[in-house]
Amino acid sequence: MHDIWNPWHGCVKKSEGCLNCYMFYQDEQRNKDGGRVYKVLQNFDYPLQRDKNGKYKVKSGETIRVCMTSDFFLSEADAWRPQAWEIMRQRPDVAFMLLTKRPERVAACLPPDWKDGWENIFFNITAENQKAADERVPLLLSLPFKHKGIVAAPFIGEISLKNWLSSGQIEQVVAGGENYGGARPLSYEWVKKLYEECKAYGVSFCFMETGTNFIKDGKTYHIPDKRVQSRQAFLSGLQYLGKGVSFRLKPAQEQDLFGEEKEIYQKFFRETCDECASRMICNGCSDCGRCKTAEKQAEKATRKTVPAGKYGKIGI
Repeated sequence: MHDIWNPWHGCVKKSEGCLNCYMFYQDEQRNKDGGRVYKVLQNFDYPLQRDKNGKYKVKSGETIRVCMTSDFFLSEADAWRPQAWEIMRQRPDVAFMLLTKRPERVAACLPPDWKDGWENIFFNITAENQKAADERVPLLLSLPFKHKGIVAAPFIGEISLKNWLSSGQIEQVVAGGENYGGARPLSYEWVKKLYEECKAYGVSFCFMETGTNFIKDGKTYHIPDKRVQSRQAFLSGLQYLGKGVSFRLKPAQEQDLFGEEKEIYQKFFRETCDECASRMICNGCSDCGRCKTAEKQAEKATRKTVPAGKYGKIGI
């Protein structure tokens, strides 16, 4: 799976949702400073990298999540962003998902020939609670992008989006709880409310994970295992595929080295993906078979640490 491109790493905390940032937590576990922002040299041109046969590692039709360990519109990355835009320009056959907590900076950071946007760019803002939604969603709607979405993660407070969903601009809403140290609880009722609002306006909704602490019917469930979180989110039934996001992608501007027909990416899902809540937004993977052994080992470990029936179907 080639679904993440981190041209730079490190970030500056901005709002309540950043308090227990997973990137800072993971860097701390490696004795690194998540607040140090730097260009990832070996990965910066990842969408243009090729394998030993001269084919792009990132295939036509894939969806790539950009800057998952930073923020694409971080001021510390201003010097590198024009080159990143140019890389995305060269791959109009690939969809790039941008995610930011800084929509107020976006207009000044767009390429000079942007006009009303590029077809292969999917722009998302995060909204961890109502305060963040009130600040960021109006900016989201005002910006020139062909595809727009909202990510309520970490979902730490009740949110209503109905006043903006009616605009018809928002194609997808994704929600998920908080993880790792100090994870704040997510309420089932918050998720259900957001799901119902999205469904009423035909907007796709994905409840991808419960987070470490999940509240339903007055009871708090502690769920540290992310596989279990995802399965419980799936079992909740709070998934809705509306119109979805449809990218009109174009052939890559640069031809393959030897002129062979371009390989179009086809999503592949294994049986273990059937009850994964993120399936509707997942890039899938290639059917290489290398992960089967690892999956079996993970399943054995899960059975040891998570007794069958411990949680039940807490989402429904």
